[in-house]
Amino acid sequence: MNAWLAIGIFFGAYVLIATEKIHKTIVAVTGASLMIMLGLVSFEQATESVDLNVIFLLVGMMTSVHILSKTGFFEWTAISVAKYAKGDPLKILVLLLTVTAVLSAFLDNVTTIVLLAPVTILIMQLLELSPVPVLILEALASNIGGTGTLIGDPPNIVIGSQARLSFVDFLVHLGPIVLIIFAVFVLTVVMLFSRRMSVSETIKARVNDAIPHLAIVDRKNMIRSLSVFALMFLGFFCHSVIHVEAGVISLLGGMVMMIVCHSESDETLMTVEWGVIFFFIGMFMMIAGLEANGVISWIGHALIKAAGHDLFMICLIILWGSAVFSSIFDNIPFVIVMIPLIEQIAEHFSGPVVLGAASQVQGNTAQPLWWALALGACLGGNGTIIGASANIVMSRISERNKHPVSFFAFFRYGFPFMVQTMIIATVYLWLRYF
Repeated sequence: MNAWLAIGIFFGAYVLIATEKIHKTIVAVTGASLMIMLGLVSFEQATESVDLNVIFLLVGMMTSVHILSKTGFFEWTAISVAKYAKGDPLKILVLLLTVTAVLSAFLDNVTTIVLLAPVTILIMQLLELSPVPVLILEALASNIGGTGTLIGDPPNIVIGSQARLSFVDFLVHLGPIVLIIFAVFVLTVVMLFSRRMSVSETIKARVNDAIPHLAIVDRKNMIRSLSVFALMFLGFFCHSVIHVEAGVISLLGGMVMMIVCHSESDETLMTVEWGVIFFFIGMFMMIAGLEANGVISWIGHALIKAAGHDLFMICLIILWGSAVFSSIFDNIPFVIVMIPLIEQIAEHFSGPVVLGAASQVQGNTAQPLWWALALGACLGGNGTIIGASANIVMSRISERNKHPVSFFAFFRYGFPFMVQTMIIATVYLWLRYF
C-alpha cells in the first residue's frame, strides 16, 4: 500500500512539473513534505538523501557567474565574435554556436543562454535578420556543449555527484563524443543555412564598426573573476587528487570571488536561483520515499528482465529512453529517478563485489550505463522546447524581445538534431565500451 501511495505522489508531482500548471519548486517541495508527513520516508532518511555536493556546486557557480556577468565579459565576447567574422552572418552563426557550446561546458547552459541570447538578438537586429532560428540553434548548441563536462548541465552534476564521477571522468568519456556531435551539428547547420543567411555590405559595416571593449564596464573585477574561475577549474581537474568535492571547490570559489571583487553579499546571494535549489532538495527527498518503499528496486528488476543479460541493449534502452523522456519532461527529475536504477543494474551485472553504494560500481560494467544516461538526458532535451531549462529560458527571452518561438518552430529544428545526436551516441557507446 505504501509503495503505491509513494508512486501516486511522485507521479502526480511529475505530471504537474511537466504541465507547468504549478511552479515545479512548489510541486517538488510539497511532494517531499507529503511523503514525510504520511510516514513513507522518515525525516532523517529524507534529509540524508539530499546531495549537498550538488547543492553547493550550483550555488557556487550561480554566484560566480553573476559576479562575472556584471563586468560585461559575456557581452564583450559576443560582440568580439561578430566583429571577428567581419559581419558575415554565416560565420557569425558558427562562431556564436561555438562560443555558446564552449561557455556551456564550463558554466551551466541556462546561464550561458541568459547572457548570450540578448546579445544575439542585438546582433541579428543589426544584420536585419530574424533571431529566432539562431536562438533555437544556440539553445541546441548549449545543451550539446553542456553534455561534455561535470558542470555543464544540471543532470551531469547530479550524475557526477551520486556516481562519484570526477570532472576529468566526464571530460575523458564524454568530451570526445561531444566534440564529434558538435562538429556534425555545425556542419549540418552550415549546409542548411548557407543560402539563407546573406546581408548587404552596408549592413556588414554596422557590425564592423562596433567597438567590443566598450561593453566591458569593470575591467579590474573581470580580471579578478576570471582568475578565480581559473583556480576553480584547476580544482575541478585536481578533484580526485586533492580529495575535495567539486561542490566545496565551487562554493569556496564563489565566496572568494565575492571578497576579491567587493561584491555586495546580500545582492549577490539573492541572484542565486533558490527555486532551483529547493527543487533539487524536494526531488532528492521524493526519490528517497520511492527507495524506502521498494519502488526503485521493483523498476530495476523489471528493466533487467526486459533486457535480459545484454548490457548493450540495456545501454540502448537507457540512452534512447532518456532522450525520449527528456524531450517530453524535465530531464532533472528523470535523472534523479534513474540513478538508483542504474546502481541496481550495475550490481546485477557485476555480482556481489559491487553491492550497495555508487562508489562501488565504477568498474567496466557501470561506466557505459552512466554515460548512456548522461548522453540521453542532456541531448534528449533538444527534442522539444520544454525538454531542457535552457530551451525554456531562450523562448522567454526571445518573447520578451518580441520574437516569440513556437513549439513547432523549435521542434522543426530540435527533434531532427536530437535524433542525429542519438544515432552518433549509439555508435560511440558500441565502439568504445563493447
